[in-house]
Amino acid sequence: MTRPLVVIGDVLLDIDVVGKSERLSPEAPVPVIHDAATHYRPGGAALAALLAARGARPVVLIAPLASDEAGDRIRGLLGDRVELVALPWTGSTPVKTRLRAGHHPVARLDSGGAAGVIGPLPDRAESAVAGAAGILVSDYGRGTTADERVRTLISAALAEVPVVWDPHPHGSPAVPGTSLVTPNEKELFGFVETASDGSLGSVRGAARELADRWRVPAVCVTIGARGALLYVGPDAPRMAPATAVTATDTCGAGDSFAAAAATALADGALPSDAVARAVATASQFVGSGGAAAFSTNGWDGPEFSPAEAGTAQPKPNVDAELRRVRDTGGVVVATGGCFDLLHAGHVATLQAARALGDFLVVCLNSDESVRRLKGTQRPLQSAVDRARVLLGLRAVDAVVTFEEDTPTEVIRRVRPDIWVKGGDYSGMALPEAWVLSEWGGEAVTVPYLTGRSTTALATLAAQSVTP
Repeated sequence: MTRPLVVIGDVLLDIDVVGKSERLSPEAPVPVIHDAATHYRPGGAALAALLAARGARPVVLIAPLASDEAGDRIRGLLGDRVELVALPWTGSTPVKTRLRAGHHPVARLDSGGAAGVIGPLPDRAESAVAGAAGILVSDYGRGTTADERVRTLISAALAEVPVVWDPHPHGSPAVPGTSLVTPNEKELFGFVETASDGSLGSVRGAARELADRWRVPAVCVTIGARGALLYVGPDAPRMAPATAVTATDTCGAGDSFAAAAATALADGALPSDAVARAVATASQFVGSGGAAAFSTNGWDGPEFSPAEAGTAQPKPNVDAELRRVRDTGGVVVATGGCFDLLHAGHVATLQAARALGDFLVVCLNSDESVRRLKGTQRPLQSAVDRARVLLGLRAVDAVVTFEEDTPTEVIRRVRPDIWVKGGDYSGMALPEAWVLSEWGGEAVTVPYLTGRSTTALATLAAQSVTP
């Protein structure tokens, strides 16, 4: 039986009230929200547990849970995805209600969260920790990590399994010897006396101070769009850069990061590899809609495997991004191809295509599709690697892989305003034009660079190594 990842911490209930707004109120310069819908989702350690449960390893959540309406709703939201070991608690469940006009936050109302006392620990809490492959402590400053019985359980487990501690400004210090502590930059400087000057040097100094103060071997500081800095000693810190993603809501990014890091360490990864995987997972999570994409059926955004996140480029939620572009009156452009060995001709076509609109989607032939079109010796690179290279270009906003021999169906999915072909099609009808006519899209050609081709590059490379 696969040993579980155990998540220990404080749980919250998050409520999103989302509506439309086209005008300001006559009583005050505030938006009038109408047609509002209410969405419930688990927060705090409950969110971290659900995120960890998207991997292959089972997850056990140990958390104080009040006997109130919000606590009952959290139980229902967790469902059978996570085994819940509820600690008896006399407090009330914290509730955060966010009012939004579309994607734009308007206000947040906090309720509940009365302090309480944790009752006797169930036997299952002790047995779950004893049988864990790894532990994630998700501290939300509500008192769980201050309980000496909980701290004793974690301390005893450290001799056998990795422990990741995601701290909170109002929480407790990590148990000495904790494998990895994961504050964000703002939290870090709240824990130490070192002042921030905005440089990586000051982050490294503060991480070293925290590691010494809490007596932990490793501190990983998440620094927003720059990624994460891993401090494991006096040598140069390890940086894990983040890939830029378009996001309207970063709520839950820290939980995603910590859950991925804890899962990776439980699977036997080194801290540096766990951090790289966690950065990629958090980027992909945010790009897929973040915590707001959660529904009672899971996540509305695309699924992803935390185990593979470190090897693949984070993908944006293409459908959500297309809606965002169109809602703001933007122009969607698309082009397609194998892009097996990226060359100057490809780059020229992609730059020209992006200049025609506001968002460029590349429709990429899958590996099997390339083999059928180009022969058994192709592709030279996998679809994952080809997508990663394309997404590294400033001109490319998204990549969608398709299995068919022609891009007809993926064009119908993307519904671009403009479809771009590179090459000499002067005086010829473009084969994709009839599909675009279904919604009034246009097919155009752009100038291309002669003499550049993947086949020519591959042939030249083969000749250069021939003895």
